[in-house]
Amino acid sequence: MSDAAQPTAAEVRAAAEAVKTALDRHLAAVERRSGEDDPAVYEAFNELAAAAEEYDELLYDRYDEVTPFEIPGGTEDMPPYTGPEEPNALSVLIRRDYTVAEPQRLLAQAQRVEAAEEPVGSDGAAGTVHGALGLLFGEFEPDEIASRHKEFGLEEGDSTLWVTAADDTAEPGEWLEAPFEGVDPQRVVCRFDVSAVFDDDAEDDDLDDDLTLEDEEPEPSDADR
Repeated sequence: MSDAAQPTAAEVRAAAEAVKTALDRHLAAVERRSGEDDPAVYEAFNELAAAAEEYDELLYDRYDEVTPFEIPGGTEDMPPYTGPEEPNALSVLIRRDYTVAEPQRLLAQAQRVEAAEEPVGSDGAAGTVHGALGLLFGEFEPDEIASRHKEFGLEEGDSTLWVTAADDTAEPGEWLEAPFEGVDPQRVVCRFDVSAVFDDDAEDDDLDDDLTLEDEEPEPSDADR
């Protein structure tokens, strides 16, 4: 960035003050929260994330310095909520990823289900992984498969759940042809993500703590003195 395009010291100072104001508003919203998914807290969180990001960028452009702030799920990932204050209807969007880790276990489970429902010797769907998946997901609720995934030879991947606000409940069959099309991120009331990457981050932090402790010189005991 050229010197002419650099922010002024006053602009950096103003951005810092905006962060302080956003911090106060976020704390006030948390103190007054009406429930676990209070939209006021969500809005204050996004405002704080945006203010911190703006300050971080100006600070770097002006002074070549960065902040220690890292706010997950900021405005780049999820824009501020602009849906109705009191939604009349909701849509819950769920995605769960799995790896078929043990195909034989999957096939065995599908064959047990098929044997209980089909006559002996019938040419059923449980002989292929594709058919076994269709049979098991048709027999069991998604939440049950999630809780028993190892029994079905599956390994969990990332998952996410989005609760989106709607003005009215859709007409029967209205969105069945393309159920996940046209989701408006600004109408997401809340979202819950599960990923191994979060566990990896925690393990990295624990490793850093262990290394720090190992690097520290032990205090001499009374006997050593």
